[in-house]
Amino acid sequence: MVLLHRLRHPNVLQLYGYCYQDSNDISDTLTAITELGSPLEMIQLLQTSWEDRFRICFSLVQLLHYLAHSPLGSVTLLDFRPRQFVIVDGELKVTDLDDASTEETSCTSSRDCFMEFPARNFTLPCTVEGKCQNMNEKRNLYNAYRFFFTYLLPHSAPSSLRPMLDMIVNATGELHWGIDETAAQLEKVLHLYKSGMYLQNTTQMPKSDYKKVPEAAILDENYRCWPSYHHKGCLLSVFDINEAIEVCESHSQCKAFVLTNQTTWTGRQLAFFKMGSTSMVSDRDKTTYVKVTD
Repeated sequence: MVLLHRLRHPNVLQLYGYCYQDSNDISDTLTAITELGSPLEMIQLLQTSWEDRFRICFSLVQLLHYLAHSPLGSVTLLDFRPRQFVIVDGELKVTDLDDASTEETSCTSSRDCFMEFPARNFTLPCTVEGKCQNMNEKRNLYNAYRFFFTYLLPHSAPSSLRPMLDMIVNATGELHWGIDETAAQLEKVLHLYKSGMYLQNTTQMPKSDYKKVPEAAILDENYRCWPSYHHKGCLLSVFDINEAIEVCESHSQCKAFVLTNQTTWTGRQLAFFKMGSTSMVSDRDKTTYVKVTD
């Protein structure tokens, strides 16, 4: 509770208040009031869009960067498991800092700086100050790799971003990087994705023409795709009209799509992909594109 109160960061669950009280049965009872988050369900996360899964990893790296450079020193999460986190408005937040520590392991040689994990082990250098070099930071980073990055980062990512994402996963899995380099590389991925630069040299010429119908939407004629923001239809995020056309042409069912005025956390536009356009209606907030057939 002391650490939760003293470490203030957007990815640390906000503490609104707490109080101590004595009861007849239990002495020194602590009641805390925090913001509400949704439990982290990895299976559900794997069914969401890559964009949302990247956001989880990105917010986790922001948290670990803060913990590595916190006002209290480098903080390690000794009980680093998915159940220690919740999701609040799409962002990952840590809920429990009771098992956090600011103590760096003391050493007389590198043999004292042994980190053991289920899949592999690491030995870190012993500094002249008699502390294992960046052990708190590296423990957090490897746990982020084995619980989050390896499952959430590369899976269904845009093909042009996969080499960078694979590099990030491999570098953190081998502890070749610290948190600063990891954060910088994820920032690069985010910039490429938000700016649309990841689409360069990947988009193809459309096979069909599309008729633009302003202020119109298609009510029905849905089909399902994966991953989708709508469980009964195909609702995906696109950077621009060209990417929307490319998505439509990659789906055999797609005969039209509707651009909405809704955007995701990266500013990308949400688009409904449809099997036809016979149920078109007027809608000032949407624009429909219908595939022109010969």
